[in-house]
Amino acid sequence: MERLGEDARRLLAAAGAPGVDRLAEITNVWRDAVGTPIARAAWPRRLAKDGTLHVATASSTWAFELDRLSADILERLRGSLHGDGAPSSLRFAPGPVPEPSEDATEAMPAATEVSPETRSEASRLASSIEDPELRELVSRAAAASLERARSDRGFC
Repeated sequence: MERLGEDARRLLAAAGAPGVDRLAEITNVWRDAVGTPIARAAWPRRLAKDGTLHVATASSTWAFELDRLSADILERLRGSLHGDGAPSSLRFAPGPVPEPSEDATEAMPAATEVSPETRSEASRLASSIEDPELRELVSRAAAASLERARSDRGFC
């Protein structure tokens, strides 16, 4: 019996959706490459013929901020993907982003106690972000990351 996946790939390619395998590979490494906070707000949507990965974001603010980080995200994707699997460029735009799965929230590490000094440093680092909600999220993530880096525990 032939696998259904092969039929689906053939039909998608015939319908003008090449690169389904590459998109699946990118989707499989996306969360690890970009981190959970970004993966909750941005998700790979399609791969264009020219190799551009179109990524849906939860808002235009996320699209703007992630566009500024696109070189870093591309570098991380290239490190996670083998061969020619990495996209040539990224394009972010508001669109549907899947809800996080239950196991994704279970896999999150326990909160780390953040010192006032670290919280202040993280606020300073995120101060240039215009959107207050995004600025607060980035500040909290930076504070937790800085505190973990300073502790003996390291990253989970």
